[in-house]
Amino acid sequence: MESKSNDLLNLIRSRRSVRNFIYQKIDNQTIREILDCGRWAPSGMNTQPWKVCIVAHPTVKRMIGEQSKYGGIIESAFLNFVIFLDLERGYDRTKDIQAIGAFVQNILLAVHAKGLGAVWIGEILKNKEKVNEIFKLSPDKYELMCVITVGVIDKSMEAKEKGDDERRPLDEFIDWF
Repeated sequence: MESKSNDLLNLIRSRRSVRNFIYQKIDNQTIREILDCGRWAPSGMNTQPWKVCIVAHPTVKRMIGEQSKYGGIIESAFLNFVIFLDLERGYDRTKDIQAIGAFVQNILLAVHAKGLGAVWIGEILKNKEKVNEIFKLSPDKYELMCVITVGVIDKSMEAKEKGDDERRPLDEFIDWF
């Protein structure tokens, strides 16, 4: 049991944001497994207030990419999960947004467990109304939360652009009582 526990802890600690991809197909079963992990995220009263548009079509990726300064990353990934808060399923805005965060983290960990790369793009929120228009989703019913790019990692590019993996020391942000 301890081995499985350590495997999970190592998976969590080794996950990184990936921005460089090799354009290579990801099969639908893998995509479904990743999203299945997302749906097990906790949500208040089990409302599961998420909606996901899976985007692999180049034209739609370009349209989404035009709404973000990270359009190149969006377009280079094999697919994007465009994550919305389903306002009709939710019941408390703060708890619903926390649930979306847990949903996104589960997806990021599942992508990593599958040996793929992903990055969570929140900057696109500045154009959330335009993203709703792309999918013909009413902003009264769905609110954009983020885009997650997913793809096969370009390891040579990632090695060149290795970012700051440092984390704040625990004692810098915890207090014991």
